[in-house]
Amino acid sequence: MTAAPELRRALVVEDDVDIRGLLVQILTREGFEVAEAATAKEGLEKARAGADLITLDLNLPDGDGVEICREVRTFSDAYILMITARTDEIERLTGLETGADDYISKPFSPRELVARINSLFRRQSRQAAADVANADERQRAAEVQQNLLPREKLAVRDYELAGRFRPSRSVGGDFYDWYGTSDGLHLTVADAMGKGMGAALIAATVRAIMRSVSSQPSLDTAFATAARATEADLEQTSSFVTLFHGRLEASSGTVGYVDAGHGLALHVAADGSVSRLPSSGPPVGAWPDQAWPSGVVALGPGDSLAIVSDGLLDIYETVDQFTVAVAEVVASAASAEDACAVLLGMADVPEVADDVTVVILRRSPA
Repeated sequence: MTAAPELRRALVVEDDVDIRGLLVQILTREGFEVAEAATAKEGLEKARAGADLITLDLNLPDGDGVEICREVRTFSDAYILMITARTDEIERLTGLETGADDYISKPFSPRELVARINSLFRRQSRQAAADVANADERQRAAEVQQNLLPREKLAVRDYELAGRFRPSRSVGGDFYDWYGTSDGLHLTVADAMGKGMGAALIAATVRAIMRSVSSQPSLDTAFATAARATEADLEQTSSFVTLFHGRLEASSGTVGYVDAGHGLALHVAADGSVSRLPSSGPPVGAWPDQAWPSGVVALGPGDSLAIVSDGLLDIYETVDQFTVAVAEVVASAASAEDACAVLLGMADVPEVADDVTVVILRRSPA
C-alpha cells in the first residue's frame, strides 16, 4: 500500500482580496491545506494554530509585516515567504533578518511563486536527510566507543574492579580501560578536552597508545613513551588529555601510578578515611617535553581506589566536598559495581553537563 502524502498546511496573510484569492488557489493546487487572514491580528492567531508555510504581506491595515514576522518567529519555525510591492534592497534585507526565508515582489508570477515554495521544501528534505545520516553516524560512533570499553569483568583474585561511563552527548571524550597482567592488572582513566566526536577520536587514539606500551616493564618509561607519541596529535588539534594510569601488583596490593593532570583519584581506606592521590604534573599535551614522576599507593584489605572524571565535580562547590561525598559512597557500597552505579546516578542532574566516568578497584577484606 502506498503511504498517503504528508499534509502540508499554509497560511496566507494578505489584505488584498484578489491577491489573497490567487495565493489560496495556487497553494491549494500545490497540495496545501490553506488558511487565510486579512489582518495582522488574525494572521497571528491562525499562525499559532500551526503552519508549515506562511505567505506574509509586508503592508497590512493593522500592522507591519516585518513586526509580524518577528513575532511569528518566537513560536513557529514555519517557512515565511514575504510578499510585497516595496522592493528596495534595504527592506528585502530587513525582512530576511527578521526570520523570513524568502522574499518575492508584487506583481509576481504564479510559476515563480511555486518554484520558490518548492525550493524551500526541497531544502527541508535535504536537511532532513542530512539529519538522519548524521544521527546514524552518531549512533554508530556511540556503539564503537562503547565497544572500546572493557566488555567483561576482569577476574583478579581478592579484588573487585568496576567501571561506568556516561557521555554528555552520543559520544564523549572520557574513557576507561583495563586489562590483566601476569601479576595483576593495568587500568587507565582519561578525559580528552572538549565534548562530542572530536574528543571521542582523541580518546580512542590515547587508548590505543596506552595499550601499545603495556609490555614495557617500567611504568615511568611506558608513560613517557606514550606521552611523547600522543603530544604530536594533541598539538595539531590544540587539545590535551588528563590521564590516570595505574599498575596493580595483586600480591602486595601496591598500585604504581602516573597522574597527568587528572587529580581525582582517591584512596578510600577500609575505615572510610580518604586521601586524594597527588597529581604528577599537567595534562598530556598542555606543554611540550613534560615529565610525570610515578607514585605508589598501597591498598590494604578492604581499601578501594576510586578514579572519577571531573564531570561529577559540577555538583559540588569544592574538591574537598567532592572527595568526602565520593568516599562515603565507596565506603558504604556493598560492591565496587554498586558504588559505580550510585556515583553515576548522582551525576544524573541538570548541573552536570560534562562526561562522567567512574572506575573503582577494591581489595577484599581480610
